[in-house]
Amino acid sequence: MAKYIAKRILLAIVSIWIITMITFFAMNAIPGGPFNKEKATSPAVIATLEARYNLDKPVGEQYVLYMKNLLHGDWGISLHSGRPIWADMISKFSVSAKLGGRAAIVAIIIGIILGAIAALNRNKLPDRLIIFFTTLGTAMPSFVLATLLLLVFCVRLGWFPVVSLSSEPNYTLPVIALAVYPMAYITRLTKTSMLDALNQDYIRTARAKGVSKVKVIFLHALRNALIPVITYVGPMVAYILTGSMVVENIFTIGGLGSTFVTSITNRDYTTIMAVTIFLAILMVVANLLTDIVYKFVDPRIKLD
Repeated sequence: MAKYIAKRILLAIVSIWIITMITFFAMNAIPGGPFNKEKATSPAVIATLEARYNLDKPVGEQYVLYMKNLLHGDWGISLHSGRPIWADMISKFSVSAKLGGRAAIVAIIIGIILGAIAALNRNKLPDRLIIFFTTLGTAMPSFVLATLLLLVFCVRLGWFPVVSLSSEPNYTLPVIALAVYPMAYITRLTKTSMLDALNQDYIRTARAKGVSKVKVIFLHALRNALIPVITYVGPMVAYILTGSMVVENIFTIGGLGSTFVTSITNRDYTTIMAVTIFLAILMVVANLLTDIVYKFVDPRIKLD
């Protein structure tokens, strides 16, 4: 396994490097710049600012300088606020992680439970109700659901504040908005995998030997049915932890997602690069952990 992990880490480094290169050159290919505001700025001021942040150099040289600083742990300074990016990004990520962690836990637990119930009650009323609502959940975009929740429970009923995340109940609406789609997808995955597992020979053998129904479902069927779910959960958790950009904007949550949107609007090159690299690292780490979890769920899987 150590050899496999070392190989995956090497591939992850190459993947992140390719992502940084594509993002950097694509970002600089777009016309305009971070200092081209609606209010006109004198050419002398723009030239001074570009020289300060090395934007007056060729793009290739800018990339080399950026990567050299990054390898030394310097994530740069925001072109918009002038503050160090790393400290600001971590503080924003902590907000997104609190929100996203709750949403991920809700989506995984409820999705697996509903999927197992639907599989065990195939073509019955519980199955049909679950499939109906999960289909609705996958079809409804998160920004539509977030807007509806905000309108009904914050504006009309006044049960929740529009902005504050100062207490646990205030996380309810953003968590629901973030969790519904992955929960619905996990439910469908669990049901399909569970039905396939229940029709396997080893399940019939266990039943013939008199193994209790609870053990057959949870120890044998559900455990093997979780492998496709784990494949989806890894990248899903990484994405949710960074925060949904649209949901954070709708609920005016100052997380990493809304920071990323703001940086794109302001053409804040260094912040765009930092958030993109941070998200890429989370993605490759989540995929690596997913592959390792496979081994614990099903020892027959070999990591080569």
